[in-house]
Amino acid sequence: MTRIYLIRHGEAEGNLYRRAQGHYEADITAKGHRQIAALAERFRDVHLDALYSSDLRRTQITAGAITKYHDLKLNLEPMLREVCLGDWEDVPWGNLSYDYPEAMTAFNDDPESWSAPGAERFADLKERMVSAILRLAAAHDGQTIACVSHGMAIRTLLSHIFDVPSSNIRSIPHGDNTAVSLLEVEGEEIKVVFYNDASHLEGELSTFARQKWWRKPGLHDADNVRFCLVDPNKQPEIYLEFYSEAWKAVHGSLEGFEPELYLASARRHYKEDPRSIAVIMRGEEIVGLTELDTCRGRDVGYGWICLCCVKEVHRRSLLGVQLLGHAVSVFRRLGYKSIRLSVFPENTAAVTFYKENGFAKIGTSEGCFGELDLMEKLI
Repeated sequence: MTRIYLIRHGEAEGNLYRRAQGHYEADITAKGHRQIAALAERFRDVHLDALYSSDLRRTQITAGAITKYHDLKLNLEPMLREVCLGDWEDVPWGNLSYDYPEAMTAFNDDPESWSAPGAERFADLKERMVSAILRLAAAHDGQTIACVSHGMAIRTLLSHIFDVPSSNIRSIPHGDNTAVSLLEVEGEEIKVVFYNDASHLEGELSTFARQKWWRKPGLHDADNVRFCLVDPNKQPEIYLEFYSEAWKAVHGSLEGFEPELYLASARRHYKEDPRSIAVIMRGEEIVGLTELDTCRGRDVGYGWICLCCVKEVHRRSLLGVQLLGHAVSVFRRLGYKSIRLSVFPENTAAVTFYKENGFAKIGTSEGCFGELDLMEKLI
């Protein structure tokens, strides 16, 4: 008999930014690294004979939780990868729900009936996961190993073990980031000792603690917004509404705000890249806007965020971070290595928000009303 600890990766960008990530190479978030540290303590005194992970970045980084206290070689196993989402990769879940409602229903409620251009079939995902687990178990008969994989891959494997049809997939809960399942494999038989255990995550360490989409049907869009691109030539009022709101929030009034100056800048950024001005929407309500400069910093490999604003009533939700997700997506596709922005140090809420999401102060610069903190996030 082989014992296999099957571990989901730590919180990655797609989990936080609410974007589809199958084979997309997403980084681990700041919270994800704290989850991995907690996972390491959980496995400090657990005997292990071998370690495997999928060959994607987020699982390899998570496997560091095991190698912290165990002198084991990390073996990369592509068969443990997440389902490939084809054309859905790196698309916001809110856009997918809005543009493909029937496909999203299938994805959530009956994944074997789901399809997307270039995507892997869930039946094939199940087959390769079962095959991988049986093969690794046979190679380590009588031993205990750890395998780091992905949420949908693990859930699909569990549906096979529990003999749960695809149409009843909701009977198997989603596993939180770094959740652990323990399997016992004897020949072709796989038994589950426990699954989706995340008892090592306390309070805010849990990804699921702040999200609602996984709780029950109908809540999938509770955390998700959709993105729409804005042409400041045709819709200047949208851009100016958010820029003026952001200005007033920082300065207390609109004194010094020059709408035509900032609008001209936005039009230039839009001309350089139509993805530069994007809004997020809940239903038909515009709740946030971001403005990017894809030219500033190009020579040295960084992108620039000019504006990241969410309406005040929505600022204590998970929406602002999804605007950052758009910036990461745009600048990473352009081959940039980091993102920079400037912020008033007195704007403590903004400074805290950016620090919590991977930005660090790298210097200062002079603004119209005083010194600004220059912050950077590696991507």
